[in-house]
Order: sequence, then C-alpha cells, then structure tokens
Amino acid sequence: MKIIVIGSGIVGASAAYHLVKNNTEVIMIDKDHHGAATSAGAGIVCPWISSVDDDDWYRIAKGGAQYYPELISQLKNDNEENVGYKKVGAICLGANSEELERIEKEVGTKQIDAPELGDIERLSTEKARQLFPPLKEGREAVFVSGAARVDGRLLRDAMKRAAQKHGAKLLNGEVALIHEGDKITGVKINDEKIYADTVLITAGAWSPELLAPIGIELKVEPQRGQIAHINLPNTDTSNWPVVLPGSSHYMLAFDDSRVVAGATRETGTGFNYRTTVGGVNEVITEALNVAPGLAEGTIQEVRIGFRPMGPDILPILGRLDCLKGIVLATGLGASGLTMGPYVGKLAASILKDEEVGLDLVAYNPNRAIK
Repeated sequence: MKIIVIGSGIVGASAAYHLVKNNTEVIMIDKDHHGAATSAGAGIVCPWISSVDDDDWYRIAKGGAQYYPELISQLKNDNEENVGYKKVGAICLGANSEELERIEKEVGTKQIDAPELGDIERLSTEKARQLFPPLKEGREAVFVSGAARVDGRLLRDAMKRAAQKHGAKLLNGEVALIHEGDKITGVKINDEKIYADTVLITAGAWSPELLAPIGIELKVEPQRGQIAHINLPNTDTSNWPVVLPGSSHYMLAFDDSRVVAGATRETGTGFNYRTTVGGVNEVITEALNVAPGLAEGTIQEVRIGFRPMGPDILPILGRLDCLKGIVLATGLGASGLTMGPYVGKLAASILKDEEVGLDLVAYNPNRAIK
C-alpha cells in the first residue's frame, strides 16, 4: 500500500510515522509555508481545563493527552529523545474562591474517567508563586499535576526523522492533486507525477487550496495567532507549570529560560503574515496582568501561526463521500498540539481500514464541504 501525506506538521508527521511503522510505503510532501500552525503553537496539553464545552471535542482532546506518553515511548525506541514534551502540571486561576471551587469540582468529576490528569490541589497564593514566580501576588489557584507542555517544532521534527528511519520519503515543493473521475490517484509535484492508493491531506489552513481546483470547497479558514516568547536570563524555568488564567490567553515555560505568552485569535486576516502592534500589545498586556514579574524579561521573538478553523470546534477527520482515494485530517483550530499526534494516529488507522476505538461520526469531513 502506498500513501502520500500532504503536509508534515504535527498531524501529517504523526500519520506518516504510524503508517510507515505499519509496513506502508509513505511519501511526505510539504511546502515551507510562513505561519505553519505547528511551528507557532504554544503546546499546552491540558484538555481537562478548557472553556470549550463540547463532549465530542473533549473526547478527542482527552484521547490526545492520554496518547502522548505512548507516543513519546515509541519515539524513544527510535532513538528520538529531543521531543520537547514534559509533564509540568497546570495552574488554573480563578476570579474568586467560588470560581476555584467550581473548577476544582469539575476537574474532579473528569478525574474518574481520566486518571491521567493526575492529582488536583488547591494552591495558596504563596504556593502558586513558588511554582510560577512571576505571578501576581494574591492569586489562589487549582493545580492539575498531569498537564504537560510540548514544543511542537521539536516533536514534529522527531516524528519526521523517525518516519524517515523507517523508510518514509520526504519531498518539498508545490503540489496538486491528480483527479481522474471521482477518484484522486496521486499528486503532481515539481512537474513530476506520483501515484498512490490514497492521499492524506494534513495541510492545515492550506488544505482548501488543494481541493479548490477540482471543484470542492472546504470550509477551513486561517485564523492568525501571535504569540510572544520571553527570555528570562539566568532563570531556571524548566519545571514551571502551564498557567491558565481562565481566558483565551495563557503562559507556559520551556527549559531554556523561556516563557511563552499567547495568543491572539484574529479571524478574517487571511494569510497576512505579519506582527502587529495591536497583537503584541494584547498578548503582553494580558501576560503582565497575570504575571507582572515578566516585565523585566526580554521579548525574544513573536511567532505567527495560522490556525486551521473549520465550521465548528471539532477536527475534520475521515473520507469524503464525493471523492475516492482521499482522507482529510485538518481543522484542529487552537487544539493542534493537544490532539494533533492522536489525530494523526487515527488518520493512519482510517487509511489502513483498522479499528480506531473512537466514534468518528462527529468529525466527519463531509460536514465541512460546501
């Protein structure tokens, strides 16, 4: 069986890795787009605390968090150690004690079916600042020990390398689908035609561009996100937890004295790749309101990513009714690094006609076709 995977972000790299390990011939194809979501994503893995109130979203996001340790173990067996994943826990802030009690109760209810979320602890203001020193004084919190953070770039690259170790090929260039009747039979890249049994599209916000020439309109749009990386010289940030203030903004830290603060959610921007004054102001202002201790940090960079936003909050995953020889895995929105590796694994199972262990009806891609 021969599969072409278009797009080698977090979903495509995962799908290729799982396919090639299952004795499948895999060709990964990518184009180095400015603003790829995987490269700019924050990397928070904590679906148990979310403003999203949707059972289908939670089911697949929880599966994503649950799958990470298994994936990291597989990569380690392939001698891929630098994957950027670490369980550091998450601090959830509330406006008052009543809100924290509500959060604690809700997370406790989820713990029954998701023991991987770990321990739940109510933190005093002093304990919260011990875990994340820049926090504003006077903020109590709820701590969830099973939350993790992941560097999307490192994990993506580790999976691509591992896939290539197992025999996958990687090509770069402009790609177009080869369409014969009601079936996709392969792709054309750099004036070369490559045929395959099935094509998997994991091109994120650029997925509609692949389908448009054959008359299929996919309801996926780019949402620009600007996210600030702040350097704190001579500070050990390696074990600092994720900080969730109860809004669309957040903070998390990595091993290199770096705190990431994000992010804007800008709709209607198209693929306008640029850092804006308003965007940076929004991200920094929100971060300093929660953690004024970051004020002396250095803005190392501001990353820009285009989230693939589908017609609703759910990912787009599966086969199309109107077109054979193709599978879609896109539309993960702001949850790409939470569920991306798991969605890639599910896509690989769909391509191999294997049991996936999850009801995929809610994620059917046909709902996203105009």
